[in-house]
Amino acid sequence: MLDKDKAGRTSTQACGAAAASLLATALLCTLPSGAAWAQKFPITDQARATAQQTAARGIPESELSPGAPERYVVKRGDTLWGISGVYLRQPWRWPELWGMNLKTIANPHLIYPGQTLYLERSGGYARLHTGGPGETIRISPRTRYESLADSALPTLNPQLIEPFLVEPEVVQELAFEQAPRIVATRGSHSIIGNGDLAYVRGAEGSPVELGVDTPRQWRVYRNLVPMKDPASGEILGYEAQYVARATLVRGESEQESPAGEGKVEVVPVPATVSLSGAKEEVRPGDRLLPAVKQGFANYVPHAPQVPVDAQVVSLYGSTAVRYAGQNQVVAINRGSADGIEVGQVLTVLSGGERVQDKTDENKPTIKLPSEVNGIAMVFRTFERVSYVLLLRVSDAVQVGDHLVNPQQ
Repeated sequence: MLDKDKAGRTSTQACGAAAASLLATALLCTLPSGAAWAQKFPITDQARATAQQTAARGIPESELSPGAPERYVVKRGDTLWGISGVYLRQPWRWPELWGMNLKTIANPHLIYPGQTLYLERSGGYARLHTGGPGETIRISPRTRYESLADSALPTLNPQLIEPFLVEPEVVQELAFEQAPRIVATRGSHSIIGNGDLAYVRGAEGSPVELGVDTPRQWRVYRNLVPMKDPASGEILGYEAQYVARATLVRGESEQESPAGEGKVEVVPVPATVSLSGAKEEVRPGDRLLPAVKQGFANYVPHAPQVPVDAQVVSLYGSTAVRYAGQNQVVAINRGSADGIEVGQVLTVLSGGERVQDKTDENKPTIKLPSEVNGIAMVFRTFERVSYVLLLRVSDAVQVGDHLVNPQQ
């Protein structure tokens, strides 16, 4: 328990500091170095600056979410985004939630199930902190630091976004044509299970070899779809259709084979890959691209620092789909070259169509106003396009809809 100190101090601040000290001691015994945590759960300079500024006095009570609880026990399955929504009107203002407990939690990702968050209100401002009078923070013993590290809260529910982290791929047409290709599959059955094999050859002069610098993990793609800017019609890139995952088992080689009349010829032997996670049958002609590394834990939702007016280019998953809903993915016509970054939160606008006013005898064309439809978060960027997850929408999203800076 946290007893009164010699001076009789029983303030919330003293208790919070003691609780934080206890937590820090436990973390030092069970977690990797600060440098390792900084790499796995990085905090941007912008988020840190916002948090430090907010920590000076907290946030105005008017910015709290209605019904923000005075006490909240973190549960397994909680996310940082979800907890932000419990306390703040705008969950993307996550750094401000972190700022409220900056003194007791050095890194917002290091919040664990079982911890208690306390809301303190004073002078029209509010702070959030861990620890309270008489509270002991208990951390179960771990023999390996990974077990505790894995229990730290993620930003979002991994099930919503992890499948999309490695699937969308925007490439140039020439690069796709020169990528290694599937030349055959084993047997005539559809390739849909783990461990099925396929055979691969690289472009001429670039065989797929099992070398030190050769990627082991690949993704299988097909059917380049041009991504056209809704406003200008310009092609911003080509989206490759995801088919399956592939692991390189053997590299390309050559083998001598009898050619008749005592002659021997050297024939190429393709590389072998093991397939998994197939969404549909893998076919000869499909291309392989190196798998990208997942970065789910690195996402810190925040508002863009540059003006954004983007439009939906395409709905991810099928060219036949016309509308996207909540927890689905869309591509927008802005990328890293436009200042778009992973973690940026945008407001989704719908409507704004041009329609004919049939109530007017002249039948003029009018433009309806755009309406706020929800919010989305950027999770993968390319130079001229980005992919966003629709976190909350009230109506269907379609190509041409706008995404702008968060509406206050």
